[in-house]
Amino acid sequence: MVATKSKKIAQKKALQEKDLNSKMAQLLEKDITNFKPLEMNQLVKGTVINATKTEVLVDVEGITTGIIRGKELSYDTEEQQQLKVGDNVEATVIDLENEIGMLELSFRFASHQKAWENLDIFRQENKIVSAKILDANKGGLLITVNGVKGFLPVSQLNPEHYPRVPGGDKNKILDKLKSYVGESFEAKVIDVDESQEKLIVSEKAAWEETQKDVLDKYKVGDVIDGTITAVTDFGIFIKFGENLEGLVHISELAWQRIDNPAELFKVGQDIKAEIINIEGSKIFLSIKKLQTDPWTDIEKKYKVGQLVKGKVLKVNPFGLFVELDKDIHGLAHVSELSNKTITNTEDIAKPGDEKEFKIVSIEPNEHRLGLSLKDLEGKASSASTVNTASKDAVEEKETEKVEDVKQKEHVETTEDEKTVDKE
Repeated sequence: MVATKSKKIAQKKALQEKDLNSKMAQLLEKDITNFKPLEMNQLVKGTVINATKTEVLVDVEGITTGIIRGKELSYDTEEQQQLKVGDNVEATVIDLENEIGMLELSFRFASHQKAWENLDIFRQENKIVSAKILDANKGGLLITVNGVKGFLPVSQLNPEHYPRVPGGDKNKILDKLKSYVGESFEAKVIDVDESQEKLIVSEKAAWEETQKDVLDKYKVGDVIDGTITAVTDFGIFIKFGENLEGLVHISELAWQRIDNPAELFKVGQDIKAEIINIEGSKIFLSIKKLQTDPWTDIEKKYKVGQLVKGKVLKVNPFGLFVELDKDIHGLAHVSELSNKTITNTEDIAKPGDEKEFKIVSIEPNEHRLGLSLKDLEGKASSASTVNTASKDAVEEKETEKVEDVKQKEHVETTEDEKTVDKE
């Protein structure tokens, strides 16, 4: 009886071992088939099987055990700081077999890799992120997004933050950029490359998206009321509507030539302008479009060949810019300044000089009016020649008269002498 019972127990145990061996074989066969050899820098998933302040042990896919220790425990999230057995984690392989025969893993590298992966996702999804300003240089702002350092170029700042400095003083531009340190700007990731540690973001792109609906309200030809926010060497900026801003290029400020916009416009001045172009977030405006073009009826005021007085505004190597009236300016090209060779146009005239010119060409459509001094120089020369000839003729006649008188006196004297001799 006892022997029979022992026999049954032995048979049962054998069956259990056989079943266990069969299941293990199946598991091993399955794992060997699906398992891919781990590689350096690979991001792996695992389950925490032990966690202390100094190290964390992780079961990697039921195949091997990895260890995270020392500086590689650097936690970037609150969840990592409160790890417990059974938690799922991600870590980067930094050694396939360390000195104790274990797989060496890193939370620090994993966080870094994950951050770069997320940044690329943000770029693909066109997502707006928060970029914290760390420092600035003359080219833009040094920023950080999700723990990754990057760059925000000056050209990618929105209109509100773009540093407009009169004269383009680089030191003043840098001072303006440095004033943003510590702030956070909304931006979009426009370029990301982990292999080159490159991250470029654009605040302007994020601003364009938030302003898209507002921009859609405007079209070319619309007249806006705004306030001048900046005056530069190349034009003025006008803020209008719902935080929009446009540029009036120096060529669109007035119909006449303008050398210094600051002489006519001031920051804070209220002004009207017409929208002449919209390119993405860039809005181009014109002030002269709202003014009557004085060149339309110019031929009623001036004619080719007409002599006019003008004030020299500017002297360039290629000629003189001349103001005929407040609306019409002309150019006396260097070739029209003198019949003689000119080495320096300033020898002919200086700013502020008033001279008489001859109009030699008028092109209303191109807003061009050509002037000449040399034509007047030729006329003056001719007049001088005529005057000299006349003077010589008069002097010759006077000489002839004197000779006639002398000759007459000589005859009379001779006659008197003859009379005396007779007597």
